[in-house]
Amino acid sequence: MSLLVVGLSHRSAPVSVLERAALGADAQAKLLTDTVAAEPATEAAVLATCNRIELYADVDKFHAGVAELSTLLAQHSGVGLDELTPYLYVHYEDRAVHHLFSVACGLDSMVVGEGQILGQIKDSLATAQELHTAGRLLNDLFQQALRVGKRAHSETGIDRAGQSLVTFGLEQLAAGAPVEGWARGKRALVIGAGSMSSLAAATLARVGVAEVVIANRTQERAERLARILTEGDDTDVAARAVPMETVPDELTRADVAVSCTGATGLVLTAQDIAAAVEGRLPAPRVPAPAPASGPRAHGERPTDAAGDENCPLDLSAMPGATSGFSVAGEAAVAGMDAATLEQHAVWVDKGTDTADRREGGRRAPALEEDAELIAALAATAAAVGRIPERRLPEPVAEVPRPAPALSLLDLAMPRDVDAAAHRLLGVRLVDLESLAEASADAPMAADVEQVRRIVSDEVAAFGAAQRAAHITPTVVALRTMAADVVASEIARLDGRLPDLDEKQRGEITQTVRRVVDKLLHAPTVRVKQLAAEPGGAGYADALRTLFDLDPETVARVSRADGADRPPADAVGALSGAGITSTAAEGARSGTSTMNNTENAKNRGRA
Repeated sequence: MSLLVVGLSHRSAPVSVLERAALGADAQAKLLTDTVAAEPATEAAVLATCNRIELYADVDKFHAGVAELSTLLAQHSGVGLDELTPYLYVHYEDRAVHHLFSVACGLDSMVVGEGQILGQIKDSLATAQELHTAGRLLNDLFQQALRVGKRAHSETGIDRAGQSLVTFGLEQLAAGAPVEGWARGKRALVIGAGSMSSLAAATLARVGVAEVVIANRTQERAERLARILTEGDDTDVAARAVPMETVPDELTRADVAVSCTGATGLVLTAQDIAAAVEGRLPAPRVPAPAPASGPRAHGERPTDAAGDENCPLDLSAMPGATSGFSVAGEAAVAGMDAATLEQHAVWVDKGTDTADRREGGRRAPALEEDAELIAALAATAAAVGRIPERRLPEPVAEVPRPAPALSLLDLAMPRDVDAAAHRLLGVRLVDLESLAEASADAPMAADVEQVRRIVSDEVAAFGAAQRAAHITPTVVALRTMAADVVASEIARLDGRLPDLDEKQRGEITQTVRRVVDKLLHAPTVRVKQLAAEPGGAGYADALRTLFDLDPETVARVSRADGADRPPADAVGALSGAGITSTAAEGARSGTSTMNNTENAKNRGRA
């Protein structure tokens, strides 16, 4: 069996696709049960956060596994397979392990280094354990991922590289100002009482808001969170819980609102938000009209009904055209065909004659330039049919946006807040899409490279441990067979020499066991070492062939080993007490061997 992960995240898919593919708790449970029911997979776990959906499975066939997992993701997310496939990524074996360890360390998060992902990985493992879809491989993988993530945060400064998504979002709302100064004295509304909303409420209380109002569909959870905030020693904030239906009213009194619920539809519509800021904005200022244009250039004629100072004619595109063509002339010839242009040339000539008479027979330089340029334009019009027009855009007076009266932080997937709020005056909305854009420009900490080295080392160690564990059932089956042989021979000896006293029988039994153990010790230790190396999977097959071990016996040992795995909390407790999972396995194996020996004795005596 081999580890396979198929998924999509903020790095591979736009937020709009992630929103549609988001899975609720029920959909995740159904996806897990359907995955283990499929032919290629025997174990499954889902890691679903606000910016990633990943399906992990232990499969026996790579291509069939990829096809099956992709199809299941499409079916349960509601996004068509053809549409979803371009955004999916696939990791296999060591690359899948590397990916999860990187995710656990925060290297693949929207905010690099954030630690919330560890809780989400722990929840994913707990769900898979509860539904009995996590076996030995995924239990080992997710538990080790948690340990790797904790090691990265304790041994490096990755925490300095990243904050929680909440903190990063508040920094975006503050628009460069210190968050503490921006938030001080504000009234905050937190919608939802889950882990992300709880973190948002605690963060807002810590940065100095005056009040935190918590709205949740389950009133008891909102009240519990409000009580925790009020009774906390490190904050001095007023907190209260309100029913979900009062959110529109509370929004009218809030300065900042954070929403992160599991709702499939919008929690705050554009109409709700517009109503909340109505009356809180200053009266709009009408911009002053644009100043009149300056004095006309030298040689330019005064404009008349035929003139237009915003000239639509692009003279630079005309062969022979030069600067100095008068505004009146440009406006007159724009869009004319060749015949009309010739008539216009006659009109200009008449104007020239009149001007000559006014100036005492002297031809004005500007009018001479007009006549020459119109002749050049006439030739162009004869070739292309018409003089091209260029309509200059009318100047648009910019209306300054007022300072935001309401700041919104949407951390939900799919979104809780209507994206149309981006266009509302007096509203500043930061959502996952804008956070993704902002985080792309965030500087990386120097400790990130150290975390990458930790991940690489841990991946190599995990691979070696898994390869060694792959041969463990074979070694256990070999030792079990040897113990059965010893027990059978001791039972036969009891039948032949019934007069042996207990001391003699015990001494003989112990001697035979020591001989067998010494014969098996070096080969089994060495085969475990060889199997831990890359490409060492074949040693288990060789051992089964050499000692003619029953494959079903080996399979039974593997299944029992996976079924006896303790949950994550129990493993943590054992580790804290200095007992490793390997030691626990050894104890189980030893107990199994002694039981087999005792059973063989009884069979011999019978």
